[in-house]
Amino acid sequence: MSGNATYQVLTIAVDRADERSIFTSVSLSCNITPVKPFELLGQTLSPDGTVVKLIRRSDEYIILADGAILMSSRMHGSEEALATCACKRVRTLKQPSVLVGGLGMGFTLRATLDLLSPDATVVVAELVPAVVEWNRGPLGPLTGYPLRDRRVLVETGDVAVTLSSRLGQFDVVLLDVDNGPTAFTASNNAGLYDSRGIAAARAALKTEGVLAVWAAREDRKFEQRLRDGRFDVQVERSRGRLKKGGPRHTIFLSHKS
Repeated sequence: MSGNATYQVLTIAVDRADERSIFTSVSLSCNITPVKPFELLGQTLSPDGTVVKLIRRSDEYIILADGAILMSSRMHGSEEALATCACKRVRTLKQPSVLVGGLGMGFTLRATLDLLSPDATVVVAELVPAVVEWNRGPLGPLTGYPLRDRRVLVETGDVAVTLSSRLGQFDVVLLDVDNGPTAFTASNNAGLYDSRGIAAARAALKTEGVLAVWAAREDRKFEQRLRDGRFDVQVERSRGRLKKGGPRHTIFLSHKS
């Protein structure tokens, strides 16, 4: 039982011949914090069969993958930091082009748009169509409906396909897919973080382009793969709730060399 409860026993000697007196002789005074109910807002299947749900509890929105929490609207500081770290240089460029791989709840996209000039182009690649619709619907107010921004082009599909079809096009590639190098929902996402995936990201970048990858934790092997893929790598760490704390997440900030 959650919350605070105070029990007061008024009578402890009870005639066993009258069992009802056991219940009438005890008073219960409770101050219990009610458990807020979950509301199911949407449900879908990812391409690999994972059950993905959008739920709401009070003012918090949560996306679940097979019952496990994938993301929460109360934990988006590191997603915003991903965009801030990666887009520092492109803020001064004319007509910058950015790829956001993985829409999530839209926090990375919102931070990206806030940093870029009016002539920028931001391509959003999202594997699960329902996630796009949720961002146009119930999740939209969280970030000011970034999908309505005229600079945004949404591509529903595998970000790996977008990378392979846009050679030398992007100044920045932001990858926030699953839990990073340790894939969480779709096993085929792991290919984004192996040597071939890193090579594809590098090929999609312009000269001096930036690849920024969000990860739930440190990964020395992935960091080395980035270096082997001819990237200059910095590892940044950011709180899930920024100044309010939360778990530390990792951002791999890689410059095309």
